[in-house]
Amino acid sequence: MWVFVLFDLPTETRRDRKIAAKFRKILLHDGFNMFQFSIYIRFSPSRENATVHIKRVKRSLPKYGKVCIMQITDKQFGMLELFQGQREIELEKPPQQLELF
Repeated sequence: MWVFVLFDLPTETRRDRKIAAKFRKILLHDGFNMFQFSIYIRFSPSRENATVHIKRVKRSLPKYGKVCIMQITDKQFGMLELFQGQREIELEKPPQQLELF
């Protein structure tokens, strides 16, 4: 599973910028990586693990602004087409999932 956190937070005042920066730091500390400036992603090996991280994000939601949390499967993530400028760039390979049984 991949967990996406998309957000649009106010940054008009110094206090707003500080709150937005704190939210980004919380996401990074929880293992999310910046995909774009207001889009952070994290790989989770299972739906249960994704639920744990989603709960953590929900606990740290800022009072103002918009935040969207989305889950997609590894297969759906593999079908993303990413372009920078006009050239297609290759996505990072997802970590290999190990099966015990």
